[in-house]
Amino acid sequence: MTSFVDRVVLHVRAGNGGHGCTSVHREKFKPFGGPDGGNGGHGGDVILEVDPGVHTLLDFHFRPHVKANNGKGGQGSHRSGANGEAVVLRVPQGTVVERDDGEPIADLVGAGTQVVLARGGRGGRGNAALANAARKAPGFSELGEPGESCDVVLELKSVADVGLVGFPSAGKSSLISAVSAAKPKIADYPFTTLVPNLGVVSAGDTTFTVADVPGLIPGAASGKGLGLEFLRHIERCAVLVHVVDCATLEPGRDPMSDINAIEHELDSYGGLADRPRVVVMNKIDVPEAEELAELVREDVAVRGWPVFSVSAVARKGLSALTYALVDLVEQARAEQPEPEPTRIVLTPKSVDDSDFEIARAEDGVLSVIGNKPQRWVLQTDFDNEEAVGYLADRLAKIGVEKALAQAGAEPGCMVRIGDVEFEWEPTDPSIVANTGPRGTDSRFEANKRTTAAERLESRRVRRGLQGADDAPPGVEAE
Repeated sequence: MTSFVDRVVLHVRAGNGGHGCTSVHREKFKPFGGPDGGNGGHGGDVILEVDPGVHTLLDFHFRPHVKANNGKGGQGSHRSGANGEAVVLRVPQGTVVERDDGEPIADLVGAGTQVVLARGGRGGRGNAALANAARKAPGFSELGEPGESCDVVLELKSVADVGLVGFPSAGKSSLISAVSAAKPKIADYPFTTLVPNLGVVSAGDTTFTVADVPGLIPGAASGKGLGLEFLRHIERCAVLVHVVDCATLEPGRDPMSDINAIEHELDSYGGLADRPRVVVMNKIDVPEAEELAELVREDVAVRGWPVFSVSAVARKGLSALTYALVDLVEQARAEQPEPEPTRIVLTPKSVDDSDFEIARAEDGVLSVIGNKPQRWVLQTDFDNEEAVGYLADRLAKIGVEKALAQAGAEPGCMVRIGDVEFEWEPTDPSIVANTGPRGTDSRFEANKRTTAAERLESRRVRRGLQGADDAPPGVEAE
């Protein structure tokens, strides 16, 4: 059984960046070789690209989880890790990409059009890249950033100039096979066509595409009979053609009632009122059908729509219909606004934008919200004291400590950056480098030697409140 798949949900995850390397060059007679740890490689992106050779989303229906490769870690001797290979997903032309909450991301039209769904994490810097005049041999390196992940919805909307609409078994598939080289499935039972078929028609110097949309029934606009899945494929069509079965024997059906029923569904779906219409009276190779087509021709012409009597099987009346469609397609193309000359204005913005804000969460914790602080936290190895001290210096340099103080933060209060919570202890902003042994930070040693009572007493001394009455509990006054 054929599966009709024109809407899928993809779960994508980009690759993580590789960790930087902490290494010191060692060579005989060179005791101070210096740091030589290489940088980690960047993680791979997940990219969608339009491929004219792809016509379905069926592959993603069976494999909805996509993950790109991670970047490799750096190594000694200044060797950087390899970047993770990007994953390029080939999609049909006319694919609309949305987030799972309905926010549009991209409308992919045109061969080679690309959109990046998830960006790979940046690789961490090795200790060679972190060395400077004050920190000559860092004993730490940066961790790689995690890659982005998201859930996206892919919807396929056929891209065609002419859309054939009508009831099941009206002869749409026969018509498209007669005017183009398309070979759709044709049978004498309803809903033979379950997947839109595209055909290319050439008439004179003009070439246009025709979409055979699966049959519509009353209630299609509300989802009956997979109507919504079928109707989305005519949104991009410039001309709509009503294919009417003039030889049907079903009770209660005639050409005018069929046209009115389909028009009601198009109006209910919305957004198609401005498209020009053409009415095709099909199957006139049957004598009774030809007579019926002539009887209703004037009723249809009252609406101002061109009417053509054809037989897709006998190939009668197809030439006149084809050239009439050429005129309508050329008129629709001429009415399209001319593309304005592309003028590229470059306004680069640093990816290391240091803008941030301080917010108090519901639990009372102060949160530092900003791209740069949160990214730095992800890159920090909290098992390494020097790396944590380096993070504190970086935050102080961009004004995080000053902003926390202005927001009412006090020493010992809880602060959250990203997923990390810690007790805030202000440091001297002038300390921008550690001079202790590699992998350690002198501020941590000071904190280990300072008791809570000593910190309290020190603060009172600075305020001029030293005295016997002010001595903290358990501490004797001098």
